[in-house]
Amino acid sequence: MPLYLDDVVSLRKQHPCGGDTWRVVRLGADIGLRCMTCSHRVLIPRSAVERDIKRFVERPLAPTD
Repeated sequence: MPLYLDDVVSLRKQHPCGGDTWRVVRLGADIGLRCMTCSHRVLIPRSAVERDIKRFVERPLAPTD
């Protein structure tokens, strides 16, 4: 599944602050996510993020290579 910087995704589990939307801030083997409610930043393995994404809330325009 292609992920891009600044994608906003909704995950299956909520963050302890109550937020469930996250912004992608780092790409690679680990995906960096920032909680849209409290701005806490976490690194999660790509396989776990791809499995846990419920829906895309907002997507920037995909880069055209």
